[in-house]
Order: sequence, then C-alpha cells, then structure tokens
Amino acid sequence: MPNLRDIRRRIRSVQNTQQITKAMKMVSAAKLRRAQESILRARPYARKMLEVLNSLATRVDRNKHPLLAERPEKRVHLVVITADRGLCGGFNGNIIRFASQTIKDKQAEAEALALDLIGRKGRDFFRKRTTTVDRQWVGVFHKVKYDHAVEIASHLAEIYQKGEVDAVYLVYNEFKSAISQRVVLEKLLPISKLSFEEPQAFMDYLYEPTDQELFDTLIPKHVTYQVYRALLESQAAEHGARMAAMEGATKNAKEMIDRLTLYANRVRQAAITKELIEIVSGAQALG
Repeated sequence: MPNLRDIRRRIRSVQNTQQITKAMKMVSAAKLRRAQESILRARPYARKMLEVLNSLATRVDRNKHPLLAERPEKRVHLVVITADRGLCGGFNGNIIRFASQTIKDKQAEAEALALDLIGRKGRDFFRKRTTTVDRQWVGVFHKVKYDHAVEIASHLAEIYQKGEVDAVYLVYNEFKSAISQRVVLEKLLPISKLSFEEPQAFMDYLYEPTDQELFDTLIPKHVTYQVYRALLESQAAEHGARMAAMEGATKNAKEMIDRLTLYANRVRQAAITKELIEIVSGAQALG
C-alpha cells in the first residue's frame, strides 16, 4: 500500500508548482498588455511605409539605390527570431521547425545560405548545426528598443549593399491574439514590386526634394522599422504563448491535485478499514 505521507508530500509539491505557474501567467498577462499596445501602434506605420516603398520600387529605376537592386538569389540570408526563454509552449519549437524547413528549401535553390539569430533559443539550436551563422543577438527581448532594430537593420543593409547577399528574409512569430501566433517568412530585401493589371494604373510620382534624397532617407528607415515591427510582433507573441502555456499548466496542476487528493482519501480509508478489521478480529479472538 502507498505511503500516505508520500502522497501528501507530492500534493504539496504540485501545489507549489501551481502557485508558480499561476504567478507566471499573471506576469505574462501584464507584459502582454504592454507588448500588444506597442505592436498595435507600430503596425499602421509599418504597413503604410511598406505600401509606399513597394509602390516606389515599382515605379523607379532600381539602380537608383543599392537596397532596391535585384539580383538572382544565389546567396540568401535568413534572420530567425526566437525567444530568450522557454516555458512558452510551442513558440520556439514552431519557429525552429519552420526555419529548418526553410533552410532546406533555400539551400536546394541557392548556392549559399547564412543565418542571423535573434534570441537565445535559436542560437542554442543552430550553433549545434552545420548552417553558417553570421551574427547573433541575445537579451534583446528583456526590453525591445528601437536601437536594437537600428543595429540589426544596419548590419543587414550593409551586407546587402556590399553585394555579400542577394536576398534577406525574416522568420518570426506574428502576433494574432493572446492564444494565437502565426509563423511567417517575410522578404525584407530587396523591396518587392507591386503588380498592375491595368497599364493606366501605373503612374509615377512628383518628388520633392529629389527622388534620390527621398530614397536615401526612406529606404534605410523602412528596413529598420520593419525589423523593429518583427521584434515587437515576436515579443507580443511570446508573452501570449507563455500566458496560454502557464494557464494550461495551472489547470493541469489543479486536476493532478484533485486526483492525488482523491487517491490519498482512498488510501486513508483503506488504512482505517484495515485497522478496524484488525480490532474486531482481535476482539472476537479474545471473546
């Protein structure tokens, strides 16, 4: 028969774990609210900036700026954004699986592929693999700042302008809701063109100041802000995933406590019944 003391000790252990997961859920919920506010503020600007740059890239000579230049994708650069910590369900696993499959697909088409890794989980996984890692950033999600995006985007723009890579892609978790995230593959460089079904829809702009001055200002800023938006998306998605994971863990702990409590009661009743039988049998033997 199981020891009742051991069962009660296990119940206390699960109760302690439940308190931890409940506290982590509340912390993630608070962080999620702030992160959600940040990404909802950033999205409209980032989308409009992308819309304008897509339109400009379609209308102008792409040789006017090195970040607009199109080349065959022989050398591909993949920026994989994961979290610095775990305990967030399938958040990191989904990104790593998607990135691994994307690497296989791109390697089948391109001559060379390299990675930039943002987040400790992605770094720990890919540093054990044979894929070339160019740069890595950890500790970014302790507090995402625009300066982080400036540093990352400057590196990406530099290697693209020098012709070291022919395309740059972002792989990250897009925030949909507190319980839903979507892994996306997004082309950062070169800036994609739009397609027009009707020729009359294609009209050029009047530039003030010159188009070259606008490109020199807008395009680097666009690259930086798209990286910044991806970091904010990943941050919000991580907090949402961790909140959902801790809510599930708290619920599972409660169910386990209920089962262990019921089991402990049965063991205690069995022990009492056994003692009563022994007392009655002893009394009958004496009588």
